[in-house]
Amino acid sequence: MKLQRKSGLSTLAVGSALVSGALVLTACGSKGGPQPSGRPSMAASPAATAAIGVKCGTAAAVPASGSTAQEFAMQFWIRNYTRVCPGTRISYDGNGSGAGQNDFLNGRTAFAGSDSALSAAQISQSRSVCSNGGHAVDLPVVGAPIAIGYNLPGIRKLVLDAPTLAKIFASQITKWNDPAIAKLNPGTNLPSTPIQALHRSDSSGTTDNFTSYLSAAAASAWPYGHNKEWAAKGGRSAKGSSGLAEQVKKTVGAIGYVELTHAITRNVPTVSIATGASTPVAPSVLTASKAIAEAKITDTGADLVLGLDYTTRAPGAYPIDMVTYEIVCDKGNKPATLSATKAFLTYIADSQGQQDLSFQGYATLPATIVEKVRNEINTLS
Repeated sequence: MKLQRKSGLSTLAVGSALVSGALVLTACGSKGGPQPSGRPSMAASPAATAAIGVKCGTAAAVPASGSTAQEFAMQFWIRNYTRVCPGTRISYDGNGSGAGQNDFLNGRTAFAGSDSALSAAQISQSRSVCSNGGHAVDLPVVGAPIAIGYNLPGIRKLVLDAPTLAKIFASQITKWNDPAIAKLNPGTNLPSTPIQALHRSDSSGTTDNFTSYLSAAAASAWPYGHNKEWAAKGGRSAKGSSGLAEQVKKTVGAIGYVELTHAITRNVPTVSIATGASTPVAPSVLTASKAIAEAKITDTGADLVLGLDYTTRAPGAYPIDMVTYEIVCDKGNKPATLSATKAFLTYIADSQGQQDLSFQGYATLPATIVEKVRNEINTLS
C-alpha cells in the first residue's frame, strides 16, 4: 500500500501523567534491567486479551533489534503482548539503530527498530532478504523528544539555543561560563567548569536526528551535516543511550543528547531550548507532540517517512525530536514469524498500544498517521 502525502496532520491527544505500567517499566531501566520473559506463568483469559486489544498470531519466537530510543516502549509492549499471548516469545536487543538495520538486512531478525529511515541503497539491499519481490518498509510507530542532559551541581535550570549547542558539540565552546551561555541564562551563576561533551560511539538514529537538528537550525555553526555516526572532532563517547546517560549522570560538567526516557529514569536535568518563540521550550510529551503533529509526510518512493521541522518557532513546540520506525518486508517476510510479527505490530500501532505510551517520555503520533500504519501492517505478507 502506498501512503500519500498530506500537509495537515491532526494531533492525537497525549497525556503527560505516568501510568502504573510505565512506572514498572522505567524502574527496570534498559540494558541490564529485568527483561520481559515472554513466558508468563499463566495464560490470560479471552476477556483479558480483548481488554488490551490483542489478537494473538501463530505462536513463534520473534527476534528483533535496533533503536535504544524505543527500548523502554518495546519492553512495555512485549510485556503486555506476551502476557496474553504466552506461546510467543519476542526478544528485542537494543543495540542501536544502525546495528538493528544491519541485523535485519542480513536476515538475522524478523523486524528492526530504527530512529532513521532506511536509505534507498538499503531498501535495494533488502530485496535479498525479502522474498517474492518484496522490499523493506519503514513503519512509524512513536515519537520521542531528544533531551539535552547535563551535569552542573546547583544548576537546575539551563537554556541553550541551536548555535550554542552546535559550538559546544563542535568543541568551540569549552567552559560553562562562556559568554554565549551566560547571555542565554541571565542571573545564573555559571561555573568555569570545563564542558565534557558526550556523543554516541555506536551507529545511532538518535545521533542522526540530533545532528539533523544542528544542521537545520545552526547550519553556520555545524559543518558536519547529519549521520548515524558522529563526525565532529573532540568530545567523549559512550555506547547506547543508557551508556551515554550514565556518563552524563556521573561526570561533572558533562552534556549529552539522550531520549527523554533515559534522562527521566536517571534524574538527569535537561536543557530548555530557545527556539525564537517567546519562551524557551523544555522537552516533554506535550511539547514534542506539538512539534511532531506538524511533521510532513515525505514520499521516498518506497514507503512512509515523516519529515520533522527542526527549525520550528511555534510556541510550546520542542524542536529536537525523532520518529522511530519498525522495519519489515512489505512482502516476503519469514513465514515462521510473519503471523506473530503482524499481530504484535498491529497491537503497538492500535489505539491501546499507543495509549500505553502516554506516560512521560514518549509522544504518540498523529491519529491519521497511525491509521495508515495499521493499514500497511494488514497488507504485510
